[in-house]
Amino acid sequence: MRFLKGHGTENDFVILPDPDGEVDMTAALVARICDRRAGIGADGVLRVVRTKQCPEVIDQVAAAEWFMDYRNSDGSMGEMCGNGVRVFARYLIDAGLADPQGFAVATRGGVRRIHVEPNGAITADMGKPVVHGESVAGLGGHEYTGIHVNMGNPHLACPIGDPVVQLDLSHPPAFDTGVFPAGVNIEFFNPVGVTRVVMRVYERGSGETRSCGTGAVATAVAAAALSGDTTGTWTVEVLGGTLTVILDEDTSYLSGPAVLVASGDLMLAE
Repeated sequence: MRFLKGHGTENDFVILPDPDGEVDMTAALVARICDRRAGIGADGVLRVVRTKQCPEVIDQVAAAEWFMDYRNSDGSMGEMCGNGVRVFARYLIDAGLADPQGFAVATRGGVRRIHVEPNGAITADMGKPVVHGESVAGLGGHEYTGIHVNMGNPHLACPIGDPVVQLDLSHPPAFDTGVFPAGVNIEFFNPVGVTRVVMRVYERGSGETRSCGTGAVATAVAAAALSGDTTGTWTVEVLGGTLTVILDEDTSYLSGPAVLVASGDLMLAE
């Protein structure tokens, strides 16, 4: 099986080209690929498959030729991945499968439009964030109130007073399973400027990651709400680099680096 490896602000993925939908993406296979000692190692897998081959997104076939079948590192399915869709787009462009002037990608969270910035950054239209109110995350004996934001996948973005660098995210934060029955990505952030935040994230199905694109947008939404606004351009500093989030009245955009770093043959023992 051919594979590529890429990352967006060090949120890393194994890319599996499977245009005709021939690969059986079992949870066990994904978990083995993502294992950082016995596999390739990644936060998730991006399967590249033609939209027309996938009944679950057949309603998007007229808008997007390619479907990003995203799986978390534990093998569970993900509705959406902001850094993942930008790395997915980088692969399509480099492989000559998409027009760098602009194209769309099908995802379980809906169609995402892509374009390349003059500096080479990949920007994705992430859709309009949906805010559902407040909820609480528990970590290290503390409770943090955050804003529940849906970006095609669920997020709880929590502003905190202590520096996020001091948090111990080696264990999953607690959350209200009644509000988030399918789990939730939890962001903790410090506002450090008028439109700048520092963020760390614990992703469902993957644990703490170096970056989370949908989480960066959710954090910008929460930070904007704290300042009494719903629009603007935000800089989100993550462990793996810097992302830019643009919020307007109708949608949101995520922009940043997306690079491919390796390719090869995958040979996992049964």
